[in-house]
Amino acid sequence: MDGDSRKVGPDESIALGPDTIEAVIRTRVRELIEAVVQEELQAALGVGRHERNEARGGYRHGVRERTLTTSLGPTVLSVPRARLENADGSWQEWSSQVVPRYQRRSRRVDEAIWGVYLTGANSRRIKGALAPLLRGAPLGKDAVSRLVARMAEDFQQWQMRELGALKIVYTWHDGWYPKVRIGKQRVRVPVLVTLGVTEAGERVVVDLRLAGQESAAAWRDVLTDLDRRGLGAPHLVIIDGNPGLHTAVREQWPTVPIQRCTVHKLLNLMAKAPRPLQEELTEDYRRMVYAPSAAEVRRARTAFVKKWRGRCSGVVVSLEEAGEELFTFLQFPVTQWKALRTTNALERINEEFRRRTKTQASLPSEAAVLLLLFGLLRSGQVKLRKIDGWQHLPKWRAAAEVKHAA
Repeated sequence: MDGDSRKVGPDESIALGPDTIEAVIRTRVRELIEAVVQEELQAALGVGRHERNEARGGYRHGVRERTLTTSLGPTVLSVPRARLENADGSWQEWSSQVVPRYQRRSRRVDEAIWGVYLTGANSRRIKGALAPLLRGAPLGKDAVSRLVARMAEDFQQWQMRELGALKIVYTWHDGWYPKVRIGKQRVRVPVLVTLGVTEAGERVVVDLRLAGQESAAAWRDVLTDLDRRGLGAPHLVIIDGNPGLHTAVREQWPTVPIQRCTVHKLLNLMAKAPRPLQEELTEDYRRMVYAPSAAEVRRARTAFVKKWRGRCSGVVVSLEEAGEELFTFLQFPVTQWKALRTTNALERINEEFRRRTKTQASLPSEAAVLLLLFGLLRSGQVKLRKIDGWQHLPKWRAAAEVKHAA
């Protein structure tokens, strides 16, 4: 009974074996899908089978067999056919919304195919990897190409979606540089990524786009578009210190606080110190940044500047370059400091992107870069958790709005 999804009659026996459960479930799945499609058609016609009604909207004319591959393997369905009468007296062929025309796989199967494709597998390897799921169902290059094309359409819609309903409170911005084949050369192209946190503390990727370079003009286009789509000014922007990004944020949101990433700044400081002093510098810096209270952070900051001004003045010059923007997190709830003082949330996403592409010398095109990133996000392969201290967001935001109004 392998691969046979026909209904089992009362006099038919079921061959018992390791696939019996799946075979019986496929039979029930067929019955259920066909029943739902029949109800859908009855609603479109306005009458049931063999019923007479002058207000009927059309007529049945046979059935068509379709093979639909679900997570249980291929299932042969009998899909009814019908013609519907339009208001102008013309006729059109009825099409089911439950099982759309030309659909050969369920969404879950498509997601599985897409997930394997994202690992860099070709059509042959995809078919081999998903053999237990496909159970002999056809899967060629054209099927994978159509799936990628549909993903491209979904991505375009995602890029243009309205953002106001997200109610973004904080944003992170950073660039990622994957290798792409352009002509006969492999070059790194910047992907500008914007991550936001909603009022409920959920992290969500707000925007992904390619740019010629990570410049003020490129980031200005990003922020302008986010504002046009209803994002609004966040309560805090976290950046890595890129001067072009800093300029664009200040132009777009002049009054919004900026938090410079403390991890990136530590790397800058270490570059200014001799190697024998770097471990001690790191300990002093972390003692300052990770102090448990604002008062202790300030005391440690004073001690840090005093100590390192005499030992290595370049370190203090680099620290003072960031100014108060390195300590903006002190204005927010202590429970959120861990999430707000670095761009680690974005680095985690970028790290996942790099992990998925490190086996490939380069991606085939610029479009493939964005589809890869979007596919990883949509398929749930990149999971984003709530920020620490999200429970304090509503109370803090209410207090901040009152303070701003005053």
